[in-house]
Amino acid sequence: MTEVALPLALLANGLSAGVLMATVLGVVPFYMTLTAGDYVRAHAFAVGRYDPFQPACLMVTVLADVLVAAAEPRPAGRLLCAAAALTAGSVVAVSLTRNVPMNRWVKAQDPDALPPGWDLDAFRRRWARWNRTRTGLALLALTLNTGAAVALL
Repeated sequence: MTEVALPLALLANGLSAGVLMATVLGVVPFYMTLTAGDYVRAHAFAVGRYDPFQPACLMVTVLADVLVAAAEPRPAGRLLCAAAALTAGSVVAVSLTRNVPMNRWVKAQDPDALPPGWDLDAFRRRWARWNRTRTGLALLALTLNTGAAVALL
């Protein structure tokens, strides 16, 4: 089981962490330069590209890590994969409770008729902060999965 599930966890986790890191390094700084209408257009466009890829990668990571944690007889691999599953699950939790509701709100807006009083800068900063949080968690999960792979060599 470990021979299949752990490489799958590493692949899915690496893809997810890479997408999140690319967002931190390139997408968010670009978003910060946009006017409100252009921001809504760009954010809605990107969200439509990341779904369902990003959630699928995270769910594969969690499930594969749970499989290894349940089946692996060696304690180091079992514990590291259990920790990685919990950490990747935390990425899902942050996404579902913070970034996804904000993404849905943005997608529902008319870029040419935004609500009066909408604070674009505060919205972008809040979204970016939660995105950095989930990026850090995804990178931690990847570190734990890599540690498990090394421990089980």
